[in-house]
Amino acid sequence: SSPRQLLVRYYSHGSNETDEEFDARWVTYLNKPDIDAWELRKGNTLVTYDLVPEPKIIDAALPACRHTFRILEAVKDKAGPHKEIYPYVIQELRPALHELGISTPEELGLDKV
Repeated sequence: SSPRQLLVRYYSHGSNETDEEFDARWVTYLNKPDIDAWELRKGNTLVTYDLVPEPKIIDAALPACRHTFRILEAVKDKAGPHKEIYPYVIQELRPALHELGISTPEELGLDKV
């Protein structure tokens, strides 16, 4: 199975909204032009869900947290035993990471610490 299929299967949030509605809600929240540090911390609740966020959600979060890559570490952790998910997510985010000048933990050697 492909990383995308695993991502969808591993993705569960236990509410009445559809996956598309869930994604749209988070993308809208994280794309707020006036998002502040408090709201960004509130957005960290995303990593408490039993899911690996879609790349479009992470893409929306990256500009808001351009000085940190903790979200990438959390995504890698949330992918757990599904080792093909994290490389897929990084592949999909590569243009945004490059545009924002954000290195991955692996590029900084932090995965070996």
